[in-house]
Amino acid sequence: MIRLTWVQPEDLIGHELHQSEQEGKDVRDIRSRWQSAGGHLAPPRAGASPTPPSPHLRTLAEQLLNELSTPLWAGVPQGDGGPPARTKLRVGEGGHNTTHRPAPRNKAPRQAVSGRGGIGEENALRHRLHAAWLGRAAGCLLGKPVEKLPLAAIRSLAKATGNWPLTTWFTEKGLPPELAAAHPWNKRSAQTSLAENINGMPEDDDLNYPLLNLRLLQRHGRDFTTTDVAKLWLDELPAARTFTAERIAYRNLLNGIEPPHTATHHNPFREWIGALIRADVHGWTHPGAPRAAADSAYRDATLTHTANGVYGAMFAAATIAEAAAGTGDVHHCLRTGLGVVPPDSRLARAIRHAVQLATRTPDFDHVVDDLHAAYGHHHWVHVIPNAALLSAALTHAEGDFTGSITRAVSGGWDTDSNGATAGSIAGLLAGHPDALPDRWTSPLDNRIASSVPGFDGIGFDTLADLTTELAALPEYAQERPHP
Repeated sequence: MIRLTWVQPEDLIGHELHQSEQEGKDVRDIRSRWQSAGGHLAPPRAGASPTPPSPHLRTLAEQLLNELSTPLWAGVPQGDGGPPARTKLRVGEGGHNTTHRPAPRNKAPRQAVSGRGGIGEENALRHRLHAAWLGRAAGCLLGKPVEKLPLAAIRSLAKATGNWPLTTWFTEKGLPPELAAAHPWNKRSAQTSLAENINGMPEDDDLNYPLLNLRLLQRHGRDFTTTDVAKLWLDELPAARTFTAERIAYRNLLNGIEPPHTATHHNPFREWIGALIRADVHGWTHPGAPRAAADSAYRDATLTHTANGVYGAMFAAATIAEAAAGTGDVHHCLRTGLGVVPPDSRLARAIRHAVQLATRTPDFDHVVDDLHAAYGHHHWVHVIPNAALLSAALTHAEGDFTGSITRAVSGGWDTDSNGATAGSIAGLLAGHPDALPDRWTSPLDNRIASSVPGFDGIGFDTLADLTTELAALPEYAQERPHP
């Protein structure tokens, strides 16, 4: 029997109980009914439990998910906030409050970035975007072999090969057999992401989504809608290349459920990291326009996420947009990103805490230990611990490229996603692909594997050209001051 990850009711119910509790719901009765019937709370790291349940238990799981879910006819559920500026909302830190969608906007033609600052500015932006693509790939690749491993295992594997503090790729060479057996590499990645076998950038969802968003902007322009995102996914994204909230939303689309209900119906992953990892292109194509970038990321994110899941995408997009302008340091960029997030949200509080820790703590291992103590009760893919770790890594490294990606990965949780976003931001700050150390860029061999049609084998230089063509926003040039 196929145990399909991230969609089976008996595996969703435990995650939904935890998520609902985070939103302030009283789930004690439902948890008791589920456990009394023999149900488990949730697979701790994988997406599926090892054995199928009884028909009775699966039926009960579906019933309880319905009891915990907002009915599809109960308005437009978007969590405790919405996009910046244009949208009127009811703000609260709780669950699925009603948010009014932005009024439709007329599509405007794209304008070349050179129209704002000439060929010199366009070339400088292209160099930054080239470095960002390379940085995102390198950071993702660094984190791939240790994805899903607990923090203690990551530290043990790196220390055993003389690579701690982390400074370069993970390797199996010199690793004691007993340690390799105790902490096996991520089985999907070990053949393509260790120092001894890297040969180009292998496929990863952290790179597939930026590719998809390039296609989104090429097809629909910057005034795309959430429905445009949904249609693009059905056309271009293989279902098996989706995970967590994205897989649930994809299933909901196939079941005839439309956005934004795709983000909430039986979707306990609505505050996980998936929307954040889709935010880069929204930032890259809005250089110096963080609020416009956050609005773009919002329209993408609400297909799959609510509340802090959406805020994570907005935070990343705004931070990246400010870094893409090439005018501020990492601390300014992070403050700018935080400025588009509701200040009383759980995400904003976690990011502020992480930045404060990183600012006052010399040893990054101690920063990580404190973050795990504070946020380790979340699933390792949840946006709150990962955004906190990302912010701490960038702050502690002062935006340095190697320091940023190695700190982000060495902190555990969603290692490849955190490494990717840290690499994107630090690449922009570096300003040029030649400013990135050769040990990170040469193994990428200027090519990326992908199942997104038309992108398999494409070069990072070509991706930089395509992204620069889409970074066409002169009307946002006066969008200042920033936080």
